[in-house]
Amino acid sequence: MRRVWILLIASFLYAETIDCTKVFEERKSELLKEIEKIDEARQSFEALQAATNTLFEKQKNALNEKETALAKTKEEILAKEKQIALMLEENKKLLAQIEAKKNDKLDETYIKMKDAAAAAIIEKLPVHEGAAILFGLPPKKLSQIMAKMDPQIASEITQSLKKGPPFVENNQTKE
Repeated sequence: MRRVWILLIASFLYAETIDCTKVFEERKSELLKEIEKIDEARQSFEALQAATNTLFEKQKNALNEKETALAKTKEEILAKEKQIALMLEENKKLLAQIEAKKNDKLDETYIKMKDAAAAAIIEKLPVHEGAAILFGLPPKKLSQIMAKMDPQIASEITQSLKKGPPFVENNQTKE
């Protein structure tokens, strides 16, 4: 009987060993499949990451190019603004010179005119223009012309002369 028991136990152990080997083999094949899936997922992730990095680098380069172009444009605009400011200053100086020469010529013309003729012309001008013309004349010539003018207009021009330059309508400054 002992032999039967030993034989029975041995067959039982052998049967268990075969079943364990099958289980391990099945588990091993399942694990290999899982490893393949994980490996495929890792490769897909790495490919996606590489594509994303490439796209990021392209966008970064494009952004740098745009920033460079904007900086260049900004520099050009600033240079043009400086050039325009210089031209504006030069034009203001030229305009002041032209205005001074014009006023000098007008003054010379009115100084050479007879008092009555000058008074008749200035009476017909608006008050601010008449005051501007008379302001540039010497005091002696001014008094002689005003003596020949209508007293009402001479009074208005005198008020405007008291306010002083610039002589614009209602004594407002030019803009």
